[in-house]
Amino acid sequence: MRNHFDVIIIGAGPSGLSAAARASEQKLSYLLLEATEAAANTIRNYQRRKLVMAEPRGLPLRSPLPFAASLRESVLISWESVIADYKINIRYNSKVVAITRDTESKQPEALTVELSDGNSFTADHVILAIGVQGNLRKLEIPGGDLPQVQYQLDDPEAYQNETIVVIGGGDTGVENALALTGRNQVIVLNRAEDFSNCKESNLTQLTEARQRGALDWLLETRPQSIEANTTGEFPITLLANTPKGVERIPCHRIIARLGALPSRPLLESFGVAFPTADLAALPVLTSRYESNVPGLYIIGALAGYPLIKQGINQGYEVIEHILGNPVEAADTALLREKFASFCSDRGIEDVLDKIQRSVPLLRLLNSLQLRELILESNILQPAAGDIIFERNDYSTSFFFVIEGELEMFIDEDDIADDRFKSGEFFGEMGLLSGRRRIATVRATSQCALIETPRRVILKLINSVQTMRRTLDEVAIKRIVHACIGLSLSEDDLNDLATHAVIKQYAAGEELFHEGDEADGLYLIRRGSVTVSRMMTGREVVLFYVAAGNYVGEMSLISGEPRYATVRAAIATEAILIDIGRMQGIIARNPEVRSSLDARYLQHLQEQEKRQQSETSSDSSSGFSNQSAQSSLISFLIQQGVGEATDVLLIDESLCVRCNHCEQACADTHGGATRLDRDTGPIYANIRVPTSCRHCEHPHCMKDCPPDAIHRAPHGEVYIDDSCIGCGNCQQNCPYDVIQMAVIQDQPEQSLWQMLLGIRPKQVASTNNTKVAVKCDMCKDIADGPVCVRACPVGAALRVNPEQLLGYASNNVADEHHILGFDDA
Repeated sequence: MRNHFDVIIIGAGPSGLSAAARASEQKLSYLLLEATEAAANTIRNYQRRKLVMAEPRGLPLRSPLPFAASLRESVLISWESVIADYKINIRYNSKVVAITRDTESKQPEALTVELSDGNSFTADHVILAIGVQGNLRKLEIPGGDLPQVQYQLDDPEAYQNETIVVIGGGDTGVENALALTGRNQVIVLNRAEDFSNCKESNLTQLTEARQRGALDWLLETRPQSIEANTTGEFPITLLANTPKGVERIPCHRIIARLGALPSRPLLESFGVAFPTADLAALPVLTSRYESNVPGLYIIGALAGYPLIKQGINQGYEVIEHILGNPVEAADTALLREKFASFCSDRGIEDVLDKIQRSVPLLRLLNSLQLRELILESNILQPAAGDIIFERNDYSTSFFFVIEGELEMFIDEDDIADDRFKSGEFFGEMGLLSGRRRIATVRATSQCALIETPRRVILKLINSVQTMRRTLDEVAIKRIVHACIGLSLSEDDLNDLATHAVIKQYAAGEELFHEGDEADGLYLIRRGSVTVSRMMTGREVVLFYVAAGNYVGEMSLISGEPRYATVRAAIATEAILIDIGRMQGIIARNPEVRSSLDARYLQHLQEQEKRQQSETSSDSSSGFSNQSAQSSLISFLIQQGVGEATDVLLIDESLCVRCNHCEQACADTHGGATRLDRDTGPIYANIRVPTSCRHCEHPHCMKDCPPDAIHRAPHGEVYIDDSCIGCGNCQQNCPYDVIQMAVIQDQPEQSLWQMLLGIRPKQVASTNNTKVAVKCDMCKDIADGPVCVRACPVGAALRVNPEQLLGYASNNVADEHHILGFDDA
C-alpha cells in the first residue's frame, strides 16, 4: 500500500471533493481522507429535500465537480457519480489527529498525517478541507442544555403542530424556519436588526412566508434563559430580551442555528497560526490558501469561505497552485474595475496587500473578507479641501483611510478637533447611533478612502469579534473625547476605553434611579433617554437626551445620590465610565472639571426655575405647568418621537380643518397623500397624525428585497422607484405610516390653468401596480415640506427630539396663558 503521495486532502466536503477530482484529472498521486462513513457529510445532515443554493450567482464555477441549485438529494447523487466516474481515491472512517514534519526522514520536506487508528501517510502537500460543522456553537444561557433545545434539524416533517422557536438569522436558521412552516407555528429570533447575513433568495422566501402568516420574527432580540414547565401545554418557556423589554415565549422546542467555530485547538496542534486570540478568528493564509506551515493549505469554510460554490472553486484553484499553474481568482475582474483609478499600474494582489498594510483594522480580515468588503464599497480620492461629510448630515457610511490626512471639526469655529491619518478610520458614531453626524470631516491633502455602507460593516463586525472590539475601543475614546473634553491625554483616553463597559437597555428600562448611589458617568452611544424626578407625588420628565451626549454628571460633582431617574426612551446603548476613574479624570483635568461644573450649575438653575413655576401655578386649579409639560413629553415619546428624527405635529386648537396639508401633499406626490390629518393619537390639543417619523434606525428599511428605501443626506427616509410593492415595509413600520397605493399621473398645467390657478385633473396611471408610499419630507423641494407651508394658520409644524423640551414648554405656556392659569 502506498504511503507517500503528492497531495493528501483531508475532508470530503465540496472543497475536498473538488480538489480530489482536479487532482485526478491532473494525474497527481493523491489520497482523500474522510472522518465519517460517507462523503459530503455536512450536506447529508441538511434537512430532507432542502434546496441547496448556488451562491454567489455571478461567480463562475471552475471544477470537474458539478454543482447547481437543486435539492439536497440531487446534489448528493451527482457527487457520488463523480466519485465513481473519477475513481476518487478516498479512505472513509479516517480521522486525522496530527500533522507533523519529520526533518530526519528520507523526505524532510514531506508532511506526515497521522490517523486515530494508528496509520500514517506522508505527502509533499496537505490540503485541509474539514469545515467547521463539528464545532457547533451552543446557547450559553441557563436552560441551554434542556432536551427540548437542539442545534440541528434533520427532518422537518418529523414535527407537527408545535410552536417552534428558531434562533439565528443566517441562512441555516432561515431555511430551517421555512421548512417547518405549514405544519407548525414558527417564530424566528434574530439578534441583528435585519437579515443581512442571509442570501437574498432566502430573505425573499422568509418575507413572503411572514406576509402569509406562516411564521413571525423578532428582531434585535437575544435569548436570556430557558425555563422548563411542569404544567401546561408547552414544555419550555424562552425568556428573550427584545427592544420592548423581556418577553416570555412558551414553546415546544427551540432550534438554535448559531453557526460554528473553527477547530482551533486541532489546527494549532498542526502548527497553524491565527492573527488574534479570538476563538472565531480565521487562520493566517496566503492568496494561494497556504498557511504559515509550508505545504499545508486550508480551503473551504475553515478558511472563512462558507459558500459551497466558493469552496468548490478553491478546491480546483489549490491544485493549480500546487502544480505551479497561474490561476486568477473569479472576482479579480470585478476588483480590477473597482481599482481602475487607484493604483491601476499595480496587480490586484499588490493593491489588496497595500490596503491591508495601510489599515491595521483590515489586517484582521482574511483575503476573502477583504475582497468582499472592497467589492461592496467605494474607493474615494478626495483632494485637499474636499468635504467628506458635514456636521448634521445623516449619512451612515464608514470610512477607512488608505492614504492622506483629514481633519474633524466638532464646532463651527474652524479649529480642528481631531485628525485622521493613513491607517485610521472614522464615521463610527453615525454608524452606531443612526443620528446626524456630530462633526465635519475635511481632507487636508490628496486622500484615498474606502467608503463602506453601514449594512456591510455591521455584518462584518458581527462576524469578526476582534474587529468589533477594536472599533468599540476607538469609538469609546472618540465619544469620551467629544463629550467630556478635548484636553484629555492619550493615556487617560486609553485607560477609559480599556475599562469602560458597554451596556444595553430596552425601551423603558432604567439606567439608574433617583436616590441611587452614583456608579459613574453614562455616555449615550445609541438611542435616547429621558431624565425625570418625583415632584409633588408624580414623576416629571425634565430632559430628553439623545445619542452623543451624557448623563449622570450631577452626582459626580455633588457627591450626593442620583438627582433623577434616567430611563431609555427606545432601545439604547450606553458607555459606563466607573466613578473611580471618572473622579480621577476630574482631579487631573481642570478643563473637564470646569465643563462639568458649568453643566451642574445650569441644571441647578433650571431646576430652581421649575420649582418656582410649580409654586406659582394656580394651586386652586390643580394644574401645574411642569406636570403638563412632563405629560406632553411622555406622550410624544410614547408616539415614537424618541426614535424619530423629524415628526409632524398638528395643533388642534389652531387647525381649521381646511385639509390644505393633505391636498398639498397629494398634489406634490402623484395624487397619493403621505399623511392622514384626522388619524393618529392626540394629547390635549396636540395630535401626532399618521405621517412618517423618519426614525434613527428606520424599521421600514429592514428586509426590503430591492433595497428601495434610503436615507438622504439631510435625514429624509424615502422610497425610490425600484419598489416592487411587496409590503414588507408596511408590515415592519410600527406607526402605520406606509400605505400601498397606485400613483396617478399628474398632467402639466396649461398656460390658462396656471394663470387662473386651476389644477389639472389627475388621470389614472397606465400602470395599476401598487407601490409603497410614505412621507419623504419633500426632500427635493428647496423650501421644505409642503404640508407645513400649506397650512394657513400655522397649526402644522415639524419637530425633532432635540427640540422636544422647548416645544413642550412653549406649548404648555401658551395653553396656560389662553386658559388664564398664569395670570397672577
